[in-house]
Amino acid sequence: MSAIRPYRAEDLPAVYDICVRTGAAGKDARGQYSSDRLLGDCFAAPYVVLEPQFAFILEADGAPVGYVLGTADTAGFVKHYTDSWIPRFDAAYPEPYAETDRALIQLGRHPERMLEPGLENYPAHLHIDLLPQAQGQGFGRRLIAAFLDAVHRAGAPNVHLGMSPANTAALAFYERLGFTRLSVGIPEDVLYLGRPTGND
Repeated sequence: MSAIRPYRAEDLPAVYDICVRTGAAGKDARGQYSSDRLLGDCFAAPYVVLEPQFAFILEADGAPVGYVLGTADTAGFVKHYTDSWIPRFDAAYPEPYAETDRALIQLGRHPERMLEPGLENYPAHLHIDLLPQAQGQGFGRRLIAAFLDAVHRAGAPNVHLGMSPANTAALAFYERLGFTRLSVGIPEDVLYLGRPTGND
């Protein structure tokens, strides 16, 4: 039995686990960094800790197997992250860094990277990850619908996401959900997609 529900604080270990187990272009990234928590500390935990109202969990047989998370206000989130998350992040990953960690830690220490010029009209953004056993069954569509409803009610008119341009399967999935390519950034590095949060 599967269900989508709001995030709860006790889900945090599962969020870390799902993040690292899907962190290598959708495949398992465990063991690639000095800590299996590093991917989660960059791309998942800040959202559920700082803005849990925009996080939803896919549960199967009582265990989390996927999530969607994000923010309704990227600029506001960047400020909150800078003030509240970076001190924790720096304490968890002091210098000197392992060479395998360096690039990822730089991402985690610089949330201003989220403020890509040209995305101002798409203030919300999201991340979604599902374990392999939960993929291809329509759960991703339902998770994103729950997220869009939450950020729409919070006042965000549009949402964006960034993805690898090489991930053609993900691109096809998002395009089926009404996301279109945005003329933002360097498409060879990160492909940005966006859509309205409402159904109007």
